[in-house]
Amino acid sequence: MRTILAVIALCSAVAGAALAAEPSPELITYGKALVEAGDCAGCHTADPAKPFAGGKRIDTPFGAIYAPNLTPDRDTGIGAWSDADFTRALRTGIAPDGSNYYPAFPYPYFSKMTKDDTLAIRAYLATLAPVANRNKPPELRWPFGYRGLMRLWNAMYFKPGLFEPDQSKSAAWNRGGYLVTGLGHCGACHTPKNYFGADRDTQALSGNEVGGWFAPRLDGAVRTGLKSWSEEDITEYLQSGRNAKSHAGGPMAEVVVNSTAKMSDADVRAIAIYLKSLPSTRRETIVTPPDDAEMKAGQAVYAKLCIACHEADGSGAPRIYPPLPGNALLQSNNPSSTLRIILDGAYTVTTPRAPNTGEMPGYAKQLSDEEIAAVTNYIRNSWGNAGLLVTPAQVARARKEP
Repeated sequence: MRTILAVIALCSAVAGAALAAEPSPELITYGKALVEAGDCAGCHTADPAKPFAGGKRIDTPFGAIYAPNLTPDRDTGIGAWSDADFTRALRTGIAPDGSNYYPAFPYPYFSKMTKDDTLAIRAYLATLAPVANRNKPPELRWPFGYRGLMRLWNAMYFKPGLFEPDQSKSAAWNRGGYLVTGLGHCGACHTPKNYFGADRDTQALSGNEVGGWFAPRLDGAVRTGLKSWSEEDITEYLQSGRNAKSHAGGPMAEVVVNSTAKMSDADVRAIAIYLKSLPSTRRETIVTPPDDAEMKAGQAVYAKLCIACHEADGSGAPRIYPPLPGNALLQSNNPSSTLRIILDGAYTVTTPRAPNTGEMPGYAKQLSDEEIAAVTNYIRNSWGNAGLLVTPAQVARARKEP
């Protein structure tokens, strides 16, 4: 009898422990919010019908890699991983088999995350439908395909460590810093990289070219950064994809739709507070205006094709057609985003807060390289703007971008 009672007691204890280990609905909800803040779906979803099943191609200066499967499939996903495996992968870039991930997976940023947050993310991912989708091997140029080289890269450039709160700052500022420098991995796009793809830490968030687009400065630069933006401007932009100063386009439009538009008001506001506190990390370039002939040529193109929406004074229709005077992205030293929009056109991103649509046609077939360079120089140097001269050769290179 005692044996039977002991067995029953043991079974009850095991069952109780299993129930205790079951993630709470609150933890799963919090994990979902973290996944959205980290824009995990942006890289790990190739087929919208199979969210987080991986397979999406990610192009880098060293070749292409394919994002892995994050669903709980035990053979091709992360279903067989332990909590320790998952935390180590996120915070150190080491796979369960001991191999190194490439830093296109932003573990240098995720290193700043708390263990509790990594486990909350895992709790949410465990609720997804398992999808069998085996990871594709990377397509990197020699010698970058040798994962062992990542040990050397980590030794030189990886600086693991949790986000350290600044006790002299507010809770909102620290939350914003945690999101920007850690989970949100904003520097992955907005911080310049060295020859080996590592962040130039002394130029953090001062702009970087990504896939034929330019991720603009997020520091306090007067002309090309966020100096003229208020906290309200940043908040509105992240929540709706537009504000009175600019519209989200290219890769940033996807980030808004998949991530920042879904974040809580408090977290988006915290990001704005943190970004507005950042000083300019490098001097803005002194610009020599284009000559009169170039400006007249650009003005003629503008008057023919652009004035109907953007107005003679460039004021546009804020939140429908973005204004051009004082536009920080337009004045960036790197004109890639401006050229991309003129060549291919643009669509206004739609979000729950801003569902109305708008579009601009592309002019790649209608205008020559010389005409696009001229109109680009005109809008970058009119109405008080100042932007470096764009050449027809730069336009020709931009045409070849995939």
